[in-house]
Amino acid sequence: MPRAAGPGPGWLLFSFGMGLVSGSKCPKGCECQAQEVVCKGQQLSEYPPDIPLNTRRLILSENRITSLPAMQLGLLSDLVYLDCHKNRIQEVMDYTFVGVFRLIYLDLSSNNLSSISPFSFSVLGHLVRLSLANNPHLSSLSKYTFANASSLRYLDLRNTGLKTLDRAAFQHLTVLQTVFLSENPWQCNCSFLDFAIYLIVSHLEPSDEQNATCTEPPELLDWPITRVGNPLRYMCITHLDSHDYIFLLFIGFCIFAAGTVAAWLMGVCAVLYQNASRKSSDDEAEDEGLKVGVDRRIFQSRDRVNHDGFPQMI
Repeated sequence: MPRAAGPGPGWLLFSFGMGLVSGSKCPKGCECQAQEVVCKGQQLSEYPPDIPLNTRRLILSENRITSLPAMQLGLLSDLVYLDCHKNRIQEVMDYTFVGVFRLIYLDLSSNNLSSISPFSFSVLGHLVRLSLANNPHLSSLSKYTFANASSLRYLDLRNTGLKTLDRAAFQHLTVLQTVFLSENPWQCNCSFLDFAIYLIVSHLEPSDEQNATCTEPPELLDWPITRVGNPLRYMCITHLDSHDYIFLLFIGFCIFAAGTVAAWLMGVCAVLYQNASRKSSDDEAEDEGLKVGVDRRIFQSRDRVNHDGFPQMI
């Protein structure tokens, strides 16, 4: 009697391995309840292993974690809540959150972030709340940072070291309601003009508007960034500084010198052309005079022949 078909040894080994990974085992020092894992304040230096795959809320705050491993984090496909504030994370790569595309809440505040890759949040189309606050070494953000985060409603950028922002970074945030921009060294120069105008046109008012102020230039010191659009437009577009006038004078002098040289060259060419034409006319007149003299002598010779009946001997 033939033996009934069943799962092979490979399948059994795979199932056993998945059982070890996705079982009810809780990481050491953490608390696990239902679909929530809390590893708060455990002095962890690395991302904890053995996190159940069905975890929906993961709290890793107040530890010493320096990076988020994309492969391990990507196994948590049901994760919607991730709290990593007060760690030592230094950078976020493009592929960090590639497996947690259902993420709604992400807190990366109070870390050591110095760079965020342009497409780090590109897969987080459901992200609603994002905090990057208290990362004083994060001096810039790419215009693609929030390109696909179209569901974002809450954004915290307080005390991040940002000096300017590209308005293109916010053009896809159509449902953004709350944004914090204070405690940053905003440089309200001409490169800040586009974002300042965006704040006016979009009517996006930071919740901490009075504390989101300029540190440069001196004439706009402590001005709220939501009110510098018109002064910057005057300074960068219509207003001319002393160096602008010097530049205009230099350009005017160059144009005048170039015009003078061009006029002189045209005058020289005209004189040369006139002299050549006059010489040509004189040569033609001289040739014409010689021809008339020869013709006259010929006619006179003919007249003498006609009168005397024979040519006159000379």
